[in-house]
Amino acid sequence: MHGRFFSLRERWLDLRDHLLASRRFQRWASGFPFTRPIARRRARALFDVCAGFVYSQVLFACVQVRLFDILQEGPQTATALSARLSMTTAATNRLLVAAASLRLVERRSEARFGLGALGAAILGNPGIAAMVEHHALLYRDLENPVELLRGRQSETAIGRFWPYAGTQTPDASSAAEVTAYSALMSVSQAMIADDVIDAYPIVQHRCLLDVGGGEGIFLTTVAARAPGLRLKLFDLPAVAARAADRFLALGLEHRAAAIGGDFKRDRLPEGADIVSLVRVLHDHDDRSALTILRAVHAALPPGGTILIAEPMSDDRKIDPVGDAYFGFYLLAMGSGRARQPREIAALLSEAGFRDIRPMGTRQPLLMRLITANRSADRG
Repeated sequence: MHGRFFSLRERWLDLRDHLLASRRFQRWASGFPFTRPIARRRARALFDVCAGFVYSQVLFACVQVRLFDILQEGPQTATALSARLSMTTAATNRLLVAAASLRLVERRSEARFGLGALGAAILGNPGIAAMVEHHALLYRDLENPVELLRGRQSETAIGRFWPYAGTQTPDASSAAEVTAYSALMSVSQAMIADDVIDAYPIVQHRCLLDVGGGEGIFLTTVAARAPGLRLKLFDLPAVAARAADRFLALGLEHRAAAIGGDFKRDRLPEGADIVSLVRVLHDHDDRSALTILRAVHAALPPGGTILIAEPMSDDRKIDPVGDAYFGFYLLAMGSGRARQPREIAALLSEAGFRDIRPMGTRQPLLMRLITANRSADRG
């Protein structure tokens, strides 16, 4: 029965593809009253894919000239804005009209422009603007995507930005080498830290170890929400030093410790009953990811919990964030991939974890959670 169903489905899909590829059918569908709305939506969707780079560059221009920050002061005309943007009035108007079409800004009365729904949202999440500016490196690497796919780019801008992805000794990275990416991780981490804590009752634990925790943004957010929780951070020595400075500046040194090392080679600190991996696994291939999970398993006591939070792929629906964006971003980085929850669950099981449970978050587009427990047997 299942074979017959799949055979019929394949035949239908073949027929659909044949029809959609026919120019004659396209013209008929765009004119027939019942199919016209569908044809127009699909034509628009296809054009949006073709024009996506231009749309992203409109956003990039808005971020570069700090347009959203300026419009937060109140709606303004193109003429008034032109001097502040160092553009002619005509160029300013071109940018504003383009941004309005993308709902980044919106037209107001008396030929003025104010913040749009998406522009206002960017102001509320500084990490978005930081990522938009960071994408200039990615676009450079994707100038010839076929060469990237064929492995003919010996070095990439994204790979240089994340130096730990392409070296056998990431723990030897200097303070200067980790500064740029640590800062980006920090500003983007702030967007998701509260969502993780909202989704999982971390306050029920006594000690949290955040592996690959960067400068400690996630842990400082946890510290405010769970004042009785002891905190540990493990990251490369140069990064952990930055986290220790942050803990000291915030007066958390009595309950938060930062330890330096390489989580693919060194033993993780023990003593925590929960270990978090926030946007860590997807940076690594399966072999390295399994090494990390086994290190976490060894560090946890019987019954201890692992909490994984990261963007995930989904084979049950179209997912351009996991499959297209992160697929090519991580390709340019030189390591890792977005995984489906079942793939992460398989790695967890192989590492010795049990009671594996996927969990939702407020923004599943950016991040989902999986928790698992170490069995009572430490063997």
